[in-house]
Amino acid sequence: QVQLVESGGGLVQPGGSLRLSCAASGIVFSSYPMGWYRQAPGNQRVLVAAISSDGYTTHYSDSVKGRFTVSRDNAHNTLYLQINALERADTAVYYCHTETGRNLWGQGTQVTVSS
Repeated sequence: QVQLVESGGGLVQPGGSLRLSCAASGIVFSSYPMGWYRQAPGNQRVLVAAISSDGYTTHYSDSVKGRFTVSRDNAHNTLYLQINALERADTAVYYCHTETGRNLWGQGTQVTVSS
């Protein structure tokens, strides 16, 4: 079964940290670049981080640069997003994504930053 499954979201105080995971199955994970997107209520889904298939090249949106770190473990078909110094503006549903000839999205994991 081809799918992406995110986990690791939750409620965290401002300044806290979270590590999101995205487990891939049914695809040759190591062949594809991957991305993390987020969607806040009332907003469009936007790319926050991306990583090349080999993990050596990464890209971040300006709003998360220096606080978010994307990584991958191709041996275990898993994508990660380490989020530090969380801000209320980071509250959103976070999705992992890739294109394998079709657009593949996970179901999302909720991150809520609140005191």
